[in-house]
Amino acid sequence: MKEQNFKNHAKVVPAFIFFVLPILVLNFGWSLYSCWRQHFSFGSIVGVLTAAALFVGIGLARGFALRVQDRVIRLEERLRYEKLLPGELCSRADELTVEQIVSLRFASDAELPALARKVLDEKLSNRKAIKGLVTHWRADHLRA
Repeated sequence: MKEQNFKNHAKVVPAFIFFVLPILVLNFGWSLYSCWRQHFSFGSIVGVLTAAALFVGIGLARGFALRVQDRVIRLEERLRYEKLLPGELCSRADELTVEQIVSLRFASDAELPALARKVLDEKLSNRKAIKGLVTHWRADHLRA
């Protein structure tokens, strides 16, 4: 697999972005147009509602998968913290937000303690800013 770093770590699913989303938008637009052409008949309104439900449902499903992924990352990282962080810093790990934990997962084992301390002490919360501080990247190729 290609080496992962800050510039290329974002997960892009071309089939979702370039096929599913455009087709859903096209379907919704066509349903609106058909509804207008059919003078807002019951069937055409149901078509618009169905197209909207598909669009929202697919978005929610993607959001649910990402939320579950964040929960798994949180659990994995808490186990990692127990092994790698010194006692006083490990006890402060509960102060980390999900966003901070998800961002810190890319830090190598060697740099995690210093980076976690910096994030906690400076109350850094921006995912991009935290990931930008990582110098020795720990790849994550199993993301949803």
